[in-house]
Amino acid sequence: MRVKILPNKHQAVAATVDLLTDRIARQPDAVLGLATGGTMEGVYRGLIAAYESGAVTFRQASSFNLDEYVGLGPDHPQSYHHYMADRFFRHVDFPAAANHLPQGDHSDPDAAAKAYEALIAQRAPIDLQLLGLGQNGHIGFNEPGSPLESRSRVTSLAASTIEANSRFFGAGETQPRSAITMGIGTICDARRIVLLATGNDKAAAAAAMIEGPVTTACPASALQTHPDTTIVLDAAAAALLSPKVGA
Repeated sequence: MRVKILPNKHQAVAATVDLLTDRIARQPDAVLGLATGGTMEGVYRGLIAAYESGAVTFRQASSFNLDEYVGLGPDHPQSYHHYMADRFFRHVDFPAAANHLPQGDHSDPDAAAKAYEALIAQRAPIDLQLLGLGQNGHIGFNEPGSPLESRSRVTSLAASTIEANSRFFGAGETQPRSAITMGIGTICDARRIVLLATGNDKAAAAAAMIEGPVTTACPASALQTHPDTTIVLDAAAAALLSPKVGA
């Protein structure tokens, strides 16, 4: 596990964008694992800027997103299908057929999760998996207690995750309580992983991920066992790490 600590969020995001664009430039047909959430918005803006400058193209690439809410269709404004289209896909030359997300509105979510895992397996391994970090240490929607060898499945969201994501839902909107997510085992099958975390509210989770034991209490700690993982933090997210980390 390599840890990069940057002075601020802007520089941490820029470093993450550089890691992604470097991989795509060297491997235009890369299979990317993509993430959503507030932390990732700056990353996608950076990738769009790189595309608009001619530094990178996505026309040969393909992607698999980490997760999708159960019960939300692709056109729902809070679905991750909509998030990805609005914040990234429609701004670049990614072929529409090459972008894959779980089918959250499937009548049988468990079957949808199994189908998604099978689709990933057909294209495996993912060449570069992008991750964020939940305040409770989750990656994807693998909440504390998730088996470290888990595969794509339906999972219930922790109360803290529901609260953290409530800002994205308007008054009167029903907020989902479950999601289809790649499992921790699925995530760790990727050839390379890049995780970005910023802000004081991620400091405890970052410390547990990097310096704590490998345990289901902090799902992200499983990344300690991965052979090629880069953790990108700003100074605030790194505040609880021992001085030797990232030196």
